Amino acid sequence: MEAHFYKKRKNSGIGLVEVVLASAIILLIVVSVVESYAVYINFALTNQNNVQANFILEEGVESVLFLRDGGWSTNISTLTASTTYYLYFNGTTWQSTSTQQYIDSKFLRSFVLNNVNRDANDDIAVSGTNDPNTKKFTVTVAYPAGHSTTTKSMSTYITNINGD
Repeated sequence: MEAHFYKKRKNSGIGLVEVVLASAIILLIVVSVVESYAVYINFALTNQNNVQANFILEEGVESVLFLRDGGWSTNISTLTASTTYYLYFNGTTWQSTSTQQYIDSKFLRSFVLNNVNRDANDDIAVSGTNDPNTKKFTVTVAYPAGHSTTTKSMSTYITNINGD
């Protein structure tokens, strides 16, 4: 009987297949991390705009109240119902204008005053007698979000608390 001896060959180096496979795995991990970071940054920037728009919206509501407090007959009753107005701060006081006013070159804030009707019970109603001392106002903030425009709005009522 003849004995067959197999000579074992030792591989002392890394083969081309192993190098390509390891490179592909490392590349996949790097691309995944970079893509995840890009999605995170995009989400963070979008969220920042949403938060800033909410603050601008609340400031708009407070600004209209400031106009009311500065004089109903001067600042509110002179405005035409259902017309879009914009707010700006002139350094000492809030003013309304019909000229668009952008905030940070991105956010467009506007407001609209609407007349309010009251029914026989003096409740706010769709139809009835016009109440010249009450207005419904809606503040709107529009800003770009990706390839579209996002709009946020808030409505409330104001009354002539000073009686002027």
